[in-house]
Amino acid sequence: MPSAISSNINQPKHLWFLMLSYVVVILLANWFDPRLVSIFHVTTDAGTLIFPLTFLLSDLITEVYGYRQARRAIWCGFLFNALFMAYGQLIIHLPSPEYHTHNAAFDALLGMDGRIIIASTISYFCSEPLNALLMAKLKIKTAGRYMSLRFLLSTVIAAGADSFIFGALAFYATMSHANLLALILTMWLIKVIIELLGLPLAVRLAKKLKAKEKLDIFDTQTQFNLLSLEADYQPADNQYDS
Repeated sequence: MPSAISSNINQPKHLWFLMLSYVVVILLANWFDPRLVSIFHVTTDAGTLIFPLTFLLSDLITEVYGYRQARRAIWCGFLFNALFMAYGQLIIHLPSPEYHTHNAAFDALLGMDGRIIIASTISYFCSEPLNALLMAKLKIKTAGRYMSLRFLLSTVIAAGADSFIFGALAFYATMSHANLLALILTMWLIKVIIELLGLPLAVRLAKKLKAKEKLDIFDTQTQFNLLSLEADYQPADNQYDS
């Protein structure tokens, strides 16, 4: 394999922006989570509308740069989201000035139910690694073919796991089983629809990134241990063909 291609494996040019975007989307999803929206008579929280972009970004990272880089993005998303929530809890418990402010409304917005936080954390660590793992494994199984199908299938499964785990942990015993099932299915369906809408752009972007980075990583030698932060690849892992 040419040295020009090999030298790019551990020094990609555009990975930083994808990882930054991934973290920002997670923060935005949590920030806008309390806002309910009603679209075509379907009510959901605003966070659900943007959260599926994390799956698309994770798909891009895994497809071009490999599972190891997606795993790093997942940990970055978790750490910065934890910092975001911790700082929010700190500031709403700090004293307010005596004169009139809107602090009470702001505090109510940032106030979080512990059950919601636990449900969100568990569903995140189940669905996001699952999505990246499925992408990496399916890429190997299909020898890099059927990219659109791999993007869609990984998200359908991972979004289903995310919706079921979060819905069950966060809302079980707070509503009827029928309403809970309807809520879970609605969250899952919204995520799948957004994935479908963004799929053509994501696939086109993946192809352009491969050409620009001269990278097409296959995780044939990867140990899929979520706790590992190893991200380096060998030239043999890169199967980009110019």
